Amino acid sequence: MARFPFSAIVGQDEMKLALLIAAVDPSIGGVMVFGDRGTGKSTAARALAALLPPIQVVEGCRFGCAPGHAGACPGVCTGGKAVKRPVPFVDLPLGATEDRLLGALDLERALRTGERVYEPGLLARAHRGFLYIDEINLLEDHLVDLLLDVAASGENVVEREGLSVRHAARFVLIGSGNPEEGELRPQLLDRFGLSVDVRTPKAIEDRVEIMRRCAAHDADSAAFAAHWAQEDDKVLQQIARGQRKLARIEVPDALMADAAGLCSAVGVDGLRGELTLMRASRAYAALKGAKAVRREHLVAVAPLALRHRLRRDVLDESGSSARIERALVEHLA
Repeated sequence: MARFPFSAIVGQDEMKLALLIAAVDPSIGGVMVFGDRGTGKSTAARALAALLPPIQVVEGCRFGCAPGHAGACPGVCTGGKAVKRPVPFVDLPLGATEDRLLGALDLERALRTGERVYEPGLLARAHRGFLYIDEINLLEDHLVDLLLDVAASGENVVEREGLSVRHAARFVLIGSGNPEEGELRPQLLDRFGLSVDVRTPKAIEDRVEIMRRCAAHDADSAAFAAHWAQEDDKVLQQIARGQRKLARIEVPDALMADAAGLCSAVGVDGLRGELTLMRASRAYAALKGAKAVRREHLVAVAPLALRHRLRRDVLDESGSSARIERALVEHLA
């Protein structure tokens, strides 16, 4: 069955925008999606990965090396030719072990031949693609720590069982969860670049349209995908254009001052908020085809980049998004 088209997802504009920004600039640090069950969180992430064009890898390389970087991994991949494969999309199950995530000694081969050979884990499979964790708030804390460290450094280092292995692991980390089932630790949530709150659509028209499109997809997924192929192609071209333009997007000093002032006004700890806000604004400007970041770009992405970094105020029950909106009005008006 063909995957649900990205452009056919009804509503959830903020979630789709966050995923597009992360696709343009994976260095932003991934996307955390909190929201109600059954609101299309995993569907949107899978649809975006399926939408992207195939990547070139060295044939036979278990670490997904690009042709220009052949031989940089622990495997032997210098002699392989370049082949195309879909952008990796790897699910991390809640019951995964540390060995399954990071990789470990290939015990079967060690017992059979006496060789110490590294068996790549899920992080190697996700290289140059997406790593998706559903119900990340239920994942064991030490695994989340490992994940975020690798996501930040872009490298997986394994030192165990007589092995010393280092390989690239650059991926877009996408986490989702239902806050009713437990919260993610604040220090870990802060490591995600963008955060999205997804809610069940209230408008009857939207709910009916969702049912129509799901029924059409279930009846003939190939025909449904073909119907939305042109819209998906427009999204793909937008991402490709954004990726090409990203390095040339200018961030004026005045916009940096606006970002710093906004973070200071809402009480963001550390400088990760400013840096993420700047990168997200630049990626959004690239998506829009602009030559430089403008204030409208910063305003559009501020809730995504900052809402999960605010300290709770027991005297203010309006929520993080409302506090950011107030600060935008007061300081950037």
